[in-house]
Amino acid sequence: MVMAQSLFKLLRQAHPGSEIDVLAPAWSRPLTERMPEVAASIDMPLGHGQLLLGERYRLGRALAKRGYSRAYILPNSLKSALIPVFAGIETRIGWRGEMRFGLINDIRKLDPKRYPLMVERFAALAFAPGAPLPKALPRPELHVEPEALPALGEQYQLTLERPVLALCPGAEFGPAKQWPAEHYATVAARAIDAGWQVWLFGSEKDRAVAEAIIAEVPERDRKACYSLAGRTSLADAIDLMAAAAAVVSNDSGLMHIAAALGRPLVAVYGSTSADFTPPLSDRVAVVSQSLECQPCFKRECPLEHLRCLRELKPARVLTALAGLTDGAIGQ
Repeated sequence: MVMAQSLFKLLRQAHPGSEIDVLAPAWSRPLTERMPEVAASIDMPLGHGQLLLGERYRLGRALAKRGYSRAYILPNSLKSALIPVFAGIETRIGWRGEMRFGLINDIRKLDPKRYPLMVERFAALAFAPGAPLPKALPRPELHVEPEALPALGEQYQLTLERPVLALCPGAEFGPAKQWPAEHYATVAARAIDAGWQVWLFGSEKDRAVAEAIIAEVPERDRKACYSLAGRTSLADAIDLMAAAAAVVSNDSGLMHIAAALGRPLVAVYGSTSADFTPPLSDRVAVVSQSLECQPCFKRECPLEHLRCLRELKPARVLTALAGLTDGAIGQ
């Protein structure tokens, strides 16, 4: 969803008088609501993998009243192309995907070598088939309201008396994306020694790893660590992360949010690669190993050693942080 904003920006440039509405799962609304290009966010009431043809038809007929002229279908599934048809949208644009002939009438055949990045594949839909992309694509930029921060600080008992290092140690994809808790703890302890505080972000599933990181930090420093994992909504997490002076994250959704907020970001890659879905910002340092088994794109290490992450030592992340923070967090 973050990378889709590049497409929204291109559509706004090409059609300045148009309105762009986004139909997506309800959880993504805090993202689209922070994209100035999006006029309205429409919650998709159907879960992933659910066909429910009758529900899709009813939703499509409800959307038909809005009089849309174009639909851009970003998922590659057949199901995702049904609602625009039921809505009677005249031009339906997307990649071929699951043999969607007839459902998509401006259908494109993807050349992965021409568009190696996901953001390029989204952006290409804004142009005629085969048209060259701009040399520099517009990057995601999530807007936040700074005036909301004092109330959030009171709600979560946080202050900005010290600069904030945000840590995002979770990864919904699986453990082959998760840098070890003890490595995160080393980085956290170094930041605290430098006069910073540490906020840990994540979902309820990440609560255990956040607590494990805090437990690895020297006891005298734990009062400067605050776990927000499983405590915040996505909306609050976005607004709080915008206050961070720097971020360290696994390859995850929060990594892309940090980049779209313009935060100095160290992105740690294990089983995956920045060659397809890199964080889209100039203030990013990507840190990874160069093992012959990388990238495997597996959820769990098939060789059961996880060397790509275990052997990626905190010193490398601290060096990257020092470069992004003008040495404020030392190596």
